[in-house]
Amino acid sequence: MCEIYVKADPIHYELRTRSIRIHGVVTSIRLENMSWDVLAKIALKDGLTTNQLICQLYDEVIRQQGKVSNFCSFLRVSCMRYLSNVAGQDEKEAILQGKPDSKAAAVVPMVAGTILRKVAGG
Repeated sequence: MCEIYVKADPIHYELRTRSIRIHGVVTSIRLENMSWDVLAKIALKDGLTTNQLICQLYDEVIRQQGKVSNFCSFLRVSCMRYLSNVAGQDEKEAILQGKPDSKAAAVVPMVAGTILRKVAGG
């Protein structure tokens, strides 16, 4: 199992620093190359540049929480949440096509059955 992780190309976890302007203030953000790649994919999907996405995320986290103590960590977690969501969507697709990818996929029919019984009054 560990091979999938330890055989990762070192370029993916090499750190890269970029200067970003957020509301006229230039700040440096240092992330792994893979995090930058994921941010670029999210931005492309949303029709934004990576810088625009980062500014939007900053504004939204400030609006939601009032502050952000470690913005770089927030960006990494945002990337992981995005990838987790994509993986979850892929698993749902597999379930709908009758090809569950994991043991966890077997839980969905059981939950669906429970819900249907409750709706039917059973």
